[in-house]
Amino acid sequence: MRGDRSYFRVFSVFLTFFFVFNVCHALYGPSSPVVQLTPSNFNSKVLNSNRVVLVEFFAPWCGHCKALTPVWEKAATVLKGVATVAALDADEHKSLAQEYGIQGFPTIKVFVPGKPPVDYQGARDVKPIVEFALKQIKALLKERLDGKATSGSNGKSEPSASVELNSHNFDELVIKSKDLWIVEFFAPWCGHCKKLAPEWKKVANNLKGKVKLGHVDCDAEKSLMSRFNVQGFPTILVFGADKDSPTPYEGGRTASAIESFALEQLETNVAPPEVTELTGPDVLEEKCGSAAICFVAFLPDILDSKAEGRNKHIQQLLTVAEKFKRSPYRQENIPTLSAGKQPDLEQRVGVGGYGYPALVALNVKKSVYAPLKSAFELEHIIEFVREAGRGGKGNLPLEGTPTIVKTEPWDGKDGEIIEEDEFSLEELMGEDTTSKDEL
Repeated sequence: MRGDRSYFRVFSVFLTFFFVFNVCHALYGPSSPVVQLTPSNFNSKVLNSNRVVLVEFFAPWCGHCKALTPVWEKAATVLKGVATVAALDADEHKSLAQEYGIQGFPTIKVFVPGKPPVDYQGARDVKPIVEFALKQIKALLKERLDGKATSGSNGKSEPSASVELNSHNFDELVIKSKDLWIVEFFAPWCGHCKKLAPEWKKVANNLKGKVKLGHVDCDAEKSLMSRFNVQGFPTILVFGADKDSPTPYEGGRTASAIESFALEQLETNVAPPEVTELTGPDVLEEKCGSAAICFVAFLPDILDSKAEGRNKHIQQLLTVAEKFKRSPYRQENIPTLSAGKQPDLEQRVGVGGYGYPALVALNVKKSVYAPLKSAFELEHIIEFVREAGRGGKGNLPLEGTPTIVKTEPWDGKDGEIIEEDEFSLEELMGEDTTSKDEL
């Protein structure tokens, strides 16, 4: 009997494992309208598809996933020929699921050609799922109708916003920059690098104007490879506020995962704002030459405001800069100048007649400006900057490039009144007063 019981226990265990194994594949059978995804077909079925693809990331043991199965299959049937409805066993293919940050089941992501995936967070019923898919399809068709190319279209491929870096430009562009840089070190023969290439291009274009992305060909730039101790490909390094100590990126190698990470890093790596004194043409060129919006403040003469008053105005500007430093139109360095120091600029932007302090939004490239017409107070300045970021109202022509003269920077102290030497009546008249008396 003991032998029989032992055999029964072994047989029971075998049946248990056999049952679990079958459950893993029972959610969607071979005849299901739902496309079953694996790492080997994910690129062809999803990333390189020219149509909208809905992907369910599920786990076989998940009760909510089992409940969704008939709904998902019905949605696949309804959308057949219009959009692809697919599913990935995230329990079996953990690494692929991790690339997309999957943490709960079921998670539904919608992939649109040429765009990062978006999460579906609506009701888990056929109608809302289909309606959400149709909304994405409608947007895709509109873009194609307007002539915007996508990765699945036959239009010209959009050039990558990733900057080609080498030993000649790396320090100038990356190390000396105040921007957040994420740099890929790759080798042309590397298979993983080739797989990353379209994702890198996509995220670089998505983050254009927010985060700088670059790439280094380590076959051609072995000195940079050695300098940053790159030992495998691709290696992605993050150059944040401390450019001398880049940190490795170890997240998923998809556009969505890299983009999410970059935006999180942007929150913590934005350099503190500065107020820069406009002491010459080089300052205007550096701070305003290529800026979409440059806010220039005209502060009262130091003899009128003294150091305490000027510092109060500067603190107001720093507060505003801090508030908007993560905005797309942020201006982290605000040029300021003392009244009368740059007369040509003042004349061109109409400053001086109505007093100081004054503030203008300046676009040197387009030769337009807009003045702050409200009081120089924090709430008015904030609203002025916000409105300027939206496109502004009442922009005026600058009428030529202003002439900026070199001036001495403020020393941080109260101004001093220069006392003139006493002079005599004789010096004033230029004649001998005695002879005048005789007349």
